[in-house]
Amino acid sequence: MARSSHQPPSTTVDEDSSASISAVHPDIIQTHILTRLDGPTLASAACTSSQLHALASDHSIWANICHSTWPSTTTPRLRQVISTFPDGAFSFFSDSFPLLANLDSAAAAADHHDSPTELISAVDIYHGEKLIFSKVVETETVSGWFTCSPFRIDLLDPKDVVPTPVKYPVGQEADTCRDLGEELRLSWILIDLVGRRAMNLSSHTAVSVQRHWLSGEVHARFASILPGQRGTASEFVQCGIVVTCGAGSEGGELQVREVSLQVEDMDGMHLNGKDGLVILQRGLEGRKGRKGRRGEEGRRRYGDYLERKRERKEKKMRTEGTLDTLCVTFGVLGFFLFWLFILCR
Repeated sequence: MARSSHQPPSTTVDEDSSASISAVHPDIIQTHILTRLDGPTLASAACTSSQLHALASDHSIWANICHSTWPSTTTPRLRQVISTFPDGAFSFFSDSFPLLANLDSAAAAADHHDSPTELISAVDIYHGEKLIFSKVVETETVSGWFTCSPFRIDLLDPKDVVPTPVKYPVGQEADTCRDLGEELRLSWILIDLVGRRAMNLSSHTAVSVQRHWLSGEVHARFASILPGQRGTASEFVQCGIVVTCGAGSEGGELQVREVSLQVEDMDGMHLNGKDGLVILQRGLEGRKGRKGRRGEEGRRRYGDYLERKRERKEKKMRTEGTLDTLCVTFGVLGFFLFWLFILCR
């Protein structure tokens, strides 16, 4: 019986006809593939080949990613500021997306740039997938009022209230705090116009949520921990962001009533504008952290800060207790010697 001359189809792909990224037209890659990626994924893809690196370097792609990630960057003022960064929107995203979780204290301690004369805060708050607050505020840093007063940036005036389309969670106190703690997401990007640098001071998710016993308002705290001067109360400093939420009178909608930033040392004292600006400048110059999930990493770092704060307080109390004991001992000894001198005369 003759063997059939018909050969089965090959299961291997010829190298010349193999599908590769270079076989796809660059316009298709740039307009239909890269534009669908988020920032971290796009940055990773750009590292795989020189072709993707060139295509992913397009300013418009990174500008659109910045606008979709932080709606506050769509303002004309921030568009102009971002364009002055060394690599435009890519540099801005690289500075602003990572958490300040693994700052290099040695690099942060070095002053390579002039002190910023003005800071821009670009803030966006989400409840789940809904944007409920977005604002850009500019703060001057050279006046005597700023340098001597406690460092504080308020995005809302005391009587301002921002209504949102989100229903205020109704239930037990613990349920309300848990719901807001899980749903709220915040980004606070601080921009230095002089050094053309930026950093995100938020922990992405809330590190603590508490309900005020009298007003019923819920205070959600977001925080980043920055290194300061070793051996002092400012060895580690908390950049704390407080978002105050309440229920509206009609319909029970969620209202944003306060969004503020303060800088606090390990003794719970608020730094003034001059000292706070030094800490922020070191943070701007430090290396950003990229390790771990942002929410979990932010809470972990905040927990480490609270532990250091507790240890410092206990050490301070032990020192004060020892000094008190010595003072009492010397006082009793002095009293005894005085009467011994009187009786022996």
